[in-house]
Formats: sequence, C-alpha cells, structure tokens
Amino acid sequence: MRLRSGVFASTCLLVQALGVALFLRGFFPVPVRSLPRREARADSPAEPAPPGPGMVSNWTKIPAPLFNKVVVVLIDALRDDFVFGSKGKQFMPYTTQVVEKGTSYSFVAEAKPPTVTMPRIKALMTGSIPGFIDVVVNLNSPALLEDNLIWQAKAAGKRIIFYGDDTWVKLFPKHFMEYDGTTSFFVSDFTEVDDNVTRHLDRVLKREDWDILILHYLGLDHIGHISGPNSPLVGPKLREMDNILKKIHISLLSKEEASLPNLLVVCGDHGMSETGSHGGSSEGEVHTPLLFISSAFEKRSGPLTQPERVQQTDLASTLAVGLGLPISRNSVGNLILPVVGGKTMREQLRFVHLNGFQLSRLLQENTPAYEKDPGYEHFKIAEKSHGNWIKLYLEGNNSEILLNLGKKVLKQYLEALKTLSSSLSKQVAQYDMYSMMVGTVIIMEVLLLLLLSVPKALSKRAEFEVPLSPPLFSLLFYLMCLMLCAVHVIVCTSAESLCYFCSMSWLTAVGVMMLISALMCGILSAVAKIFENSRLPLKNPAVSSSSWSEIDVLILAGTIGHVLSLGASSFIEEEHQTWYFLINTLCLVLCQELCRNNFLLKECDPQHSTNVKQNFDSLGETSDCKNIDIPAADNSKLDKATSSSEFMKGSHKWISLATPWVILICCRLLRSLNQTGVQWAHRPDFGHWLTSSEHKPELSFLAAVSLLMIFFLVQRRCSLVSKIAMALGLLGVYSYRAAVGNVIFPWQHGGKDISKLQHEEHRIVGSI
Repeated sequence: MRLRSGVFASTCLLVQALGVALFLRGFFPVPVRSLPRREARADSPAEPAPPGPGMVSNWTKIPAPLFNKVVVVLIDALRDDFVFGSKGKQFMPYTTQVVEKGTSYSFVAEAKPPTVTMPRIKALMTGSIPGFIDVVVNLNSPALLEDNLIWQAKAAGKRIIFYGDDTWVKLFPKHFMEYDGTTSFFVSDFTEVDDNVTRHLDRVLKREDWDILILHYLGLDHIGHISGPNSPLVGPKLREMDNILKKIHISLLSKEEASLPNLLVVCGDHGMSETGSHGGSSEGEVHTPLLFISSAFEKRSGPLTQPERVQQTDLASTLAVGLGLPISRNSVGNLILPVVGGKTMREQLRFVHLNGFQLSRLLQENTPAYEKDPGYEHFKIAEKSHGNWIKLYLEGNNSEILLNLGKKVLKQYLEALKTLSSSLSKQVAQYDMYSMMVGTVIIMEVLLLLLLSVPKALSKRAEFEVPLSPPLFSLLFYLMCLMLCAVHVIVCTSAESLCYFCSMSWLTAVGVMMLISALMCGILSAVAKIFENSRLPLKNPAVSSSSWSEIDVLILAGTIGHVLSLGASSFIEEEHQTWYFLINTLCLVLCQELCRNNFLLKECDPQHSTNVKQNFDSLGETSDCKNIDIPAADNSKLDKATSSSEFMKGSHKWISLATPWVILICCRLLRSLNQTGVQWAHRPDFGHWLTSSEHKPELSFLAAVSLLMIFFLVQRRCSLVSKIAMALGLLGVYSYRAAVGNVIFPWQHGGKDISKLQHEEHRIVGSI
C-alpha cells in the first residue's frame, strides 16, 4: 500500500493528535466534584442519633456564626519566612508581637502546585485542589461555578467588599456589593498597585454596612518578579503591610460588639522561589503563613513554638464554620480545630461532625467502593462514639467520664478527617497512567516512523509504502492486536478505578489497538529495508558504506535521551543540566571528527591519496596536450598563489580545530553567568555580582557595549531610516532599564539607588 508524502504526513499528523489527546486526558485528571451548586444548600445533617429509645437530639441546623466581621488580607507571594523569620522580626514588628504574645493562632499553610494566583484563590475559597489545567486559564479567569465560600456567604445575606487583584472580580462576578479591581500585569509597579487598595481602607473601616472585607495586595509579588526575595525593596513593602495590618486590627478591636468578636485573617496565595518566581513546588513557593487574629482566642503565653503545618484548603472549611455557613461541597479541607477550641465540647464535636459528613459525602459521590475506604470507616466509628457521648450528655452526666469520652471522640473525628482528606486529595493528583501510556506509545511510534521516512519525504514526489500486505507482517499485525487486546482486558478488569481509556467502547479500543499494531509493523518494515539496502554493493567504493556518522548517532541518541529524561520532575526543573552535558559531549566528538578529517585521513587513507595523485596526473596530461608554456614569472606567481592557498587551508584547518574548544570555554562562562533551576539557584554567580547595587557601573558598561555591538553589526545593510529607528529603539531599551533601576546613565554616578528613587517617586505621585 503506497501513500504520497502529503497524504502520509497528514495521516501522521492526525494520528499524532489522537495520541496527544489521549495523553492529555490522562495527564489532566477529572477533579473531585460534588452535585451542582444549585443543589448545594440542602438540609444540614443532624447530630448522630444517640442509642436507646426515646432519646433525640434537637441539633439539626448549622451552628450560629462565631465571628461578627471577618477581614481577609491576602498578600500575594508572602513566604512563611517573611513573617516567622528574621525579615518578619525586622520589618513586621506589630505582626510579630501579635504572633508571639497576642490573641492569635499562627500556621504554615502548604499550597499544592501549580503555585499561581488563580488556582490558589480557588483553593482558598472552595477548599478543592485545582489541577494544572487551571494554569491554562489563569490569564483569562472564567467565573467560578462550583460551590464556594463567597457564593455561600452571599446566599446567606452576607455583605462582601473586595479591593485588590481583579482576578477575584472575574471569578466571583456580581458577588461583591462594592469592589475595586487592580490589574496584575504591570509588574514594575510596586507602589500604586497597593495604594489603590489602601486608599479605600480608612473609609470602609468606619462603616458598619459590611460583614466580610477581602484585600488582595500585589506589590510584594511584583518586587519578587523584578528583583527576587532578597531585594532591598522587600523590607519597606513588608513594613507597609505591617502598618496596614496594625490599622485593621486596632479598628476591629475598637468596634467589637459584646456578643460576637471580629476576626482578621492574614495569608498568602503562594510564596516565591529564590529567584523571585512562582508556579513550581520548591519550599519557598508552597509554604505561606496563615494567621488568625481575634479577641476570641486566648492570649498566648510561654515561648513561641514552631507554627503547625496545615493545608491551604483548610481555610475554606474553617471560615465557613466561623461565619455559620455550610462547608463547600467540593472542599477536601479539614477544620483547623484551634480556631474553634474555645467553644464547648458539644459545639466542637458538632463542627467536626459537619466537616466529616461533608467529606464522606464527597467520597461517596466520587468513589464506587467508598465503604472500604479507611477514612469512611473511621468516620462511622467516630459517629457511633459521638452518639454514645450525646446519650451521656442528654442524661445530664457531667462527670470526668463525659469529658474524657468527648476528647476521645474528637480525636477519632480528627483522624477520620485527615484520612478522608488524604483519600480525596490523592484522587485529584492521581493520573490516568494507562491512558497516558497508550497516548505515549502512539506518539513515539509516529515520531519514529517519521524519522525513518525523512530521506524519502524530502522529495516532491516521494511515496511511502505501508507494509501490511506481506504475510510476515500480516501475521505480526494480528499477533500484536491479540496481545494488546489481552493487555487491555487485564488492565481494565483488574484496575481499582476505571480509567478513561477503559471507559471507551470495546469497538473504539480495538480500533486503537489495531492502529498501534499497524504503526509497529510499518516501523519494523522500514528498519528491515534500511538493513537490506545497507548490504547492497555500492557503485562507488570511495564513498562510505554508512550514511550515519558518529555525530548523527550522538545527536539522535542525545535527543531521545533528553526527551526520556523529561519524564521525571527533577529533570524538568533542571533540564539545562542535561543540555550542558550534551553540548560538551558534542563539542568533544566534533573535535575528534575534525582531527580525523584534517590530520589522519590524508595520511592514512590510501584511496584518498590515490585519488589526489590521479587528479594531479590528469592535470599534467591536460597541460601537455595543450602545449601551454608558462613563463618563469608566471611560475613564481603561481607558486606564491599556491603557497598562499595552502596557508589559507592550513589556517582554516586550525581555526576549525579550535572552534569546539572556544565553544566549550564560552559554555563554561555562560554556565557560571547565572545559576538557574531550583537546586543551585541560591549559589552566588556572576549574574548576582553584576546585579548587585555596588556593581551597577560595570553592568551599565556591559549593557551599553552590547547594544552598541548589536547596532554596528546590523546597521551595515540597513537604510538611513532603519539605522535611525534601530538606534532610537536600542536607546529606548537602555533607558527603560535605567528607569526600572537595573542600569544607570553616566551622569548618575554617586546618586541614590534608582529603585529607591522610583519608590519615592511612586509615593509622591500617589500623594498628588
């Protein structure tokens, strides 16, 4: 069966798209979801029924709210060491004092990757774990349709005000009674983006017509993106945030009612890496502070211990209980017990029972064999013990037995919550490996088939033979189909949870198996033809019998090896290390090839010497036949030309030989210029030395020289208008870098740091 090159390429493209679709379907697992939001406000579960006749509990409604007003201050890219470390003690004195000696609870919240803003806001407000597919829609956040804390608060009549990142406005449209969104794409703006939030603060804190206030500050994140976590601008920004928290806390304390206290929550959506970025899974990116500050808590006494670690998804459940709202149906978070620890034992048991019931119901709707789950079994045991406790409570037993039994039931509930949350979280992060493997096999087969057919595909009238008709390959085709179908049956009948590929119809699955078998037969046939052609005698014995050189094999093996290394996350984070190794190896092999061609081939290859001698003899015979008389002067000129030609050939030979070593030296210099990745990003390098404030003149000189070199190398073939436009453009590049404080102009020696001047300028403009 023969196909034209265009048809063959189109077919390969379609099959490749099928393989990619299967892989992505397995790589982006379906998140854990409950019923639609319109059904989320069903009646809350009652307390567990106490055993015995005639005993009924009357707690069937959601408990009353614990706090009157709640203020959530989300500081973008706030790392845990910015509050609990040395920077917090130096630049956030009021917050540190409240954490160490005030009425507060402090935690380290762990965020799951991807650590970007929109998925983190979803996790904070829904309690669910967004997947990597949310990164795709991070730039254009659609409205959040699943059950969430903001929707529950609005449905309960809570009045919500928001100021800050406009991602909230896109996620929760028509949910805020008042809002002012700021865009997050002007990364060089450190001041106005936060002043636009703070300017509403004094007016709002004096009002009483709101229940929830959410503030999202972006300045710290912008500083991290521009100059990293060790920038001199981080300290002033943390001091600014500390003053804002002080103002909010004092205002909340002064307006507390006798019945209900107020609550201030301080958190971060994600942290930042040592280079100032975020999105990955390094410790600095996933660990954020979480503070609960309220007069309802007991004042801290004794030395400060290491903050307890919780999950970022736990905030949604905790705030729902604190506001007297139903817990979001899709939440996988646990109630942070110290926040409600001041309540009675019956209220605490009621809170954890509501959380456990919500998690168990979510498990039932997403797991067929939920009854065998350890978390569900622990929850049922705790629920039974809870019923026994209620029986003693209703009988009026106030002895120490009741207290000890209550502590035991509370411990059982917490263990059940932890296990249920872990089971649900694993489902979110559980990839469909079978679908991924099937997609990967299809992709690799098509790539290998294209690689083998490249020499034929370069021709305009190329044809490719699909070898399915020969008996040998037809037998192999059917055997492979039977083997793959058997594997499919074994996987789909033995797997605990059905995967996407197993959920397809058997006819579709068999079609995919036949496609994989046909591709494998085509690959084997193409390889067999290559070996068959290599054994045929060549017409020109001087030509090498192998069309593959050592460099070709190295490039192919290196590319395949690098692609395989991307299967591990550590290699994805440090993939440049693999490129360093491959480039160095390629340069050494290239040097060996040049030595062989320039020094060894002419001396050792008799065929090459014979050919050269025959060429010279034929040249002499031609001159004799034509009776050409060459004068002595012309002979001397010819000798000089020949000697100069030989000199040029010799110089080119040495230049080509030195080129790989020059490339190796340049690669080593580039490697030490800037430490990238995660593992070595904290180590000092030439880039850190240049970007420090003490060496701005050197960096400015190198930047100016580089831009001048670009101009002189490009302008030779440009018109006058193009030269002027390019000169102005390069001047604009340098001026922009000078404006943001990266470089300086020659007349700025001895002046203030540009970043500080820019910070002061922003403040002056903001005050005007």
